[in-house]
Amino acid sequence: MTFDDLQNKANKIRQDIIKMLIEAGSGHSAGPLGAADIFTALYFLVMNIDPKNPNWEERDRLFLSCGHIAPVLYATLAHRGFFPLEELSTLRKFGSRLQGHPERKRLPGIESTSGPLGSGLAQACGYAYAARMDGRKFRIYCVSSDGEHQEGNHWEAVMFAGKNNLSNLTLLIDRNNIQIDGYTEEVMPLEPLADKYRSFNWSVLEVDGHNIEEIANACSHARAIFENPTVVVCHTIPGKGVGFMEGKFEWHGKPPNTSEAVEALSQLRTLGGKIKSEHE
Repeated sequence: MTFDDLQNKANKIRQDIIKMLIEAGSGHSAGPLGAADIFTALYFLVMNIDPKNPNWEERDRLFLSCGHIAPVLYATLAHRGFFPLEELSTLRKFGSRLQGHPERKRLPGIESTSGPLGSGLAQACGYAYAARMDGRKFRIYCVSSDGEHQEGNHWEAVMFAGKNNLSNLTLLIDRNNIQIDGYTEEVMPLEPLADKYRSFNWSVLEVDGHNIEEIANACSHARAIFENPTVVVCHTIPGKGVGFMEGKFEWHGKPPNTSEAVEALSQLRTLGGKIKSEHE
């Protein structure tokens, strides 16, 4: 796929996120919309995976630490062919495989159960350490939010990875500057975030989190680093693609109502049309 194709794919994933949320009547909006380009890059360009054989032993693994952005993970997995797109409409419904937070073994392609913020990197570190002990060549990826950097156990994992030089681990941070009750730098400041990682023996890369090529290139760069783990700080806009949601922390943990969903889909479809016409 070309980068133009991938940009269109991310737009379709965003549209499906809105459809899922309105069908469920609950869920998170801003984070999933903002992370669509990150997940598109990972699942369509970066990771070595096989949707037809989701338990392939040599596959790359992704651990989603911020489980509340599950809609973007589900929509991406469906578009990548792990399960039917039609199943996306069951988000958060009783008995559905698509729960509010991902559950391991519920769906093909889900590597870990997530929910408690700050725990995902520790899970990824353990897997990366074990993989190195076993001489395995696959890579471990972890996606975390910036807000969960306020959790102490996240920093224990950061120290562990740096101390043990886990070069088979790449962490991608969705740096959207919001959390459920405000902006991160007002609730509990995180900066200088990059310098903190460097001090714990991590290599640090920073990218535009909506530039799929930049994200993919950063992950490729990380594969060439053998001295320590790599963190890719992805600067994103929460609610990306929907004007009335962009940059607003109020949309962290709520879905659109019917009229808002109609407007959101209209904006995303218009954006999709612009992407297509610009490259024809």
